[in-house]
Amino acid sequence: MDQESWLSCEKTAVLQGGFLLANQLCQPAPLSALRKEDWERVGRPIVQAVTEICGQLCGGNQDRLQWRKRILCIIWSKVLGTEKGEDVDINWKENPLFVVQNSLPDINHAVLFELVKSMGFFSVYVDLLQCFQSDEQCKELERLVKHVTSDCTEEDVKFLLEVWWELMKERREELDSLDQLFNIQCARWTQKPSDCSPQASKRFKPDPESATSSMCTFSILFQGLNNIKENITSSELSYFGLSNCLDMLYTSYLLDHATDLPVEVKVQNIARSVSLKKRNGLLEGDDLTQAIREAQRDLAATLTPAQTKPSEMTLIQAMQTVLGIICSWEVKGLLKMPTHDPSDLAIRLKDGLCRVLKSLEPFSENLDENEQALISLKKTLKDLLASSSFTVPESPSTEMESVVMDILDNNLKGFQDLPKLYASKLSQTFSEAEWLSCLERNKHAFLQKDLVMTLSSTLIAKCHSDADVNQAKKLKDIIVDIFSQLPLPDKNAALSKILSLSKKGLHGCLPSSVTAGYDEEVNLAFNSIIQNGAKSSLSSAVSAVARVAFQNPEATLYRCCHMAVVNLGAHALLAQILQQLPGLRSSPGDTTEMRNKEQNLLCICLQATAWDKLSSPQEEDQFLQFLSALMEPSIVGQTEEKISFLPPEEVIHAFILPYFSSSTSSSPSLELCLRLLQCILSHISSDDATPWIMSCSPFPLLYCLAQLLNNCSRCWEQPVEGSTVLSVEHKGLLISILTTLGKAVGKEVALAPGTWSRAISWLYGKAEELDWTVRFHLKEVWGEHFKYEVPSSLMAVCELSEQEWSGLVLPHYGQGTGLLAWVECCCISDHFQAAMLDSLSLNLLNSDEVLMFSKGLMVAVLQTLPWCTTGEWERLLQMLCKLLHSDKLHVPYSLEYVDFLPLLDLHAFAVDLRLSVFLLRLFQLLCGSSCADWLPPHGWAHVGRLCAAAMRGIIDSVKDKVPLPPTATSSKSPESSSGVLSKEVLFVLTQLFCHVVHVQVMMPGQPEPLFLCALEILSNYEAVLAAYPKSSTALQGANTRHFLTTIADNVQCTDMRAVLHQKIAHL
Repeated sequence: MDQESWLSCEKTAVLQGGFLLANQLCQPAPLSALRKEDWERVGRPIVQAVTEICGQLCGGNQDRLQWRKRILCIIWSKVLGTEKGEDVDINWKENPLFVVQNSLPDINHAVLFELVKSMGFFSVYVDLLQCFQSDEQCKELERLVKHVTSDCTEEDVKFLLEVWWELMKERREELDSLDQLFNIQCARWTQKPSDCSPQASKRFKPDPESATSSMCTFSILFQGLNNIKENITSSELSYFGLSNCLDMLYTSYLLDHATDLPVEVKVQNIARSVSLKKRNGLLEGDDLTQAIREAQRDLAATLTPAQTKPSEMTLIQAMQTVLGIICSWEVKGLLKMPTHDPSDLAIRLKDGLCRVLKSLEPFSENLDENEQALISLKKTLKDLLASSSFTVPESPSTEMESVVMDILDNNLKGFQDLPKLYASKLSQTFSEAEWLSCLERNKHAFLQKDLVMTLSSTLIAKCHSDADVNQAKKLKDIIVDIFSQLPLPDKNAALSKILSLSKKGLHGCLPSSVTAGYDEEVNLAFNSIIQNGAKSSLSSAVSAVARVAFQNPEATLYRCCHMAVVNLGAHALLAQILQQLPGLRSSPGDTTEMRNKEQNLLCICLQATAWDKLSSPQEEDQFLQFLSALMEPSIVGQTEEKISFLPPEEVIHAFILPYFSSSTSSSPSLELCLRLLQCILSHISSDDATPWIMSCSPFPLLYCLAQLLNNCSRCWEQPVEGSTVLSVEHKGLLISILTTLGKAVGKEVALAPGTWSRAISWLYGKAEELDWTVRFHLKEVWGEHFKYEVPSSLMAVCELSEQEWSGLVLPHYGQGTGLLAWVECCCISDHFQAAMLDSLSLNLLNSDEVLMFSKGLMVAVLQTLPWCTTGEWERLLQMLCKLLHSDKLHVPYSLEYVDFLPLLDLHAFAVDLRLSVFLLRLFQLLCGSSCADWLPPHGWAHVGRLCAAAMRGIIDSVKDKVPLPPTATSSKSPESSSGVLSKEVLFVLTQLFCHVVHVQVMMPGQPEPLFLCALEILSNYEAVLAAYPKSSTALQGANTRHFLTTIADNVQCTDMRAVLHQKIAHL
């Protein structure tokens, strides 16, 4: 209801009628001259009108409270206006209440006070009293005290004590519209003549001399009670008055800071207060919430220090006043305490006595002339406390239950710790059904990780005490719902805590009857995530996984691992989800200690669901990609450092070390271990420190890897039954892993060489039994501790520094094997290749020496080729090109594939052609009878791939020497493309085609990569011819097609031959 409507409604008419009738009864004197003793005769119509307005005409309790304040606001404003005698012409403009006030007769403060006293509107009166500025508030309070002390009755005493008690409490709420309206009126009626006129501020501003108000209020109330103490004849009022005195004394002088009671004590006190009010019929209607708020205000009033301290009345003076009041009432026997069934005022007095006595203990009794007052007061209060032999009754459990639930239901302020109490202790004392129902209604009040864990502990305790299964399941569902609404950081904290209880989380502590239905929930969650894929938001997917993980982390991770491997593409999304849930990681701390206790849960799940069950290359790839993503440092740790969900060292301990043994591992597991180890090491940056690597048994691991690399030299031998089968692909992996791991370990060793000296010596000693080339890959580990050790025969063909290199007498490297060792060194790394080329001893002025070197080099490359990895073969080709460019390698180009030498400039292609011929001669030797039994079929397939790779490199080099336009329409004629080597390129491509087909025909099995290489040459020939059509005449083209066809006729495979013929025909 807005202001205009309530100012002119039926209720204001009833109020007007009551006042007009009272004015008639007051004749011949006006109502503004009403005396206190005349109220009984005159005030009845007013009381009846107000009772009717606040009773029958109001719909609810809140409406009644509003109308009480409206009525007092109207009447008090009328009183102020009457006393000030303001001009009507000004009043109707500035006073919003003018309409209703103008219809009332003039009245005085006596009418106001008597109406408040008759109706019991004490709290409303104080609300409006606090709208005055401090000095005016003090004056109004003085008027009240003067009124009640005149012809004082017990009703007057109660009036004063109720107002006093309300003044000690905090305001119920912020200023409402009525308070603000009355504020404006107070400012108007109380402003001084010198104040700004109508434009003066209408909002209440605290007076800088507010200390005067506190002094004034304190002394006025104390003195007022002291003046009427003889008029009190009932024990209840005596309890009330003394309680007010003690509480004000305590909060004004003895209390320095607010006392924060434990929430359980606070709720018990409130429940007891509510219970007593119900018993005494003081609780209006069924508004339990309002009663709780009032009890909370009562409690806070005695535990909060006064905002300002009295300045004119000392503590001793206040104690003397209190002592006088007590003595007066004790003589009359008014302070005799009940022995049982105490009232709420008696309980309040006992509490006040305890507080004051406890606060007075620290005071020294050596206070000179004031010593006697302190001693007397302490003795008197102790005697009073001793006489209160009654036991403060506990509130009924039902009352406690209703109070707590009402606080939660209405989200009342000041009870921040109540949810924790409710989740733990109160769960044992309250009705199970009601407790659960309230918890379900108020889930929002429990949205804290600690409360979730408290509720979980309560659930576990209930299940261990044979709780009802249905109730336990309902509680579990509520807890999971609350957990699901937590912010992500709190979810992770809760997950970490629940994981510390059991790897099965909450379900690890609950009976199966309570966890029934979980499997269906997990299926639904993950099926939804997989089916929706990228369509669903990551946050909702994370929330769904967190929900099931909180119930059972182990089962959730099992499902994650399984689906990441078997569902195509699911690994990336599931890795993203887990990275958002670091709470499922292992507990932070010393990894060694953690491993000794228990293995990482995710690793356990991966071992159980995937490691031994990978059935296809796709599953292996997804498994490795899943682990790689989880090892990516994407989680911000407590010290702001980036950490990974799955630490690499834990993966090494879980997967690599147990399986990485050539004597116990099967080939598939070993290959997967190698790929996994390479994946782990790929996360090592050259700039990052990796101290964790030293906790992973790095020296035994390096030796094991070196052993395997050493055994790769037998990759083409017939495997012994039960032994590990190693391939050239394994060799490539091993070299890559050894290089990366060696650098990481070497960096850590360099930081503390003394710490690792024994381990390095052990590794060096163990490596002495391995091939000398394998030890080169460990040089990064032992650094400057040992020299490069090579066969002595190498020293004969190289000029190597004896400070860094030393020769070894090896049985397989006798005289004449220097070039073989030299070629093997060139394969190891770019660094060693550069060293070998720089140190090569070759006299270019001696043609015989160059020829011998060239022949010896071909034999050395032949002996090395079959055991080369792709990387090693690329280095060998690079070395051959450098030797050709520097004329150290002599490879004469033969004309066996041409009938006549065309008049072309082939200088630009000299290296390409000679390298191709070198490869042709090399494979002629390899495919000859002397080497026929070197390789098994898969060995020939390997060298075929290496040859094809080499020829593709040559083809690319040739293509780079002639520009090809992007489209055929932009073709240039030879005349417009002067200097373009298109004819030369066509000739070189025909030569390369012949070389490739020749090698393919010679090689057992005629490897498919060489066939594809031949097709690629024809495609490039076609592209150049299309770009430069005048590079070949029609006759030349026909001759070329015939020539290429005769070469292709040598291919034994019918299908391959037919494809080549078809391709040639389209040239």
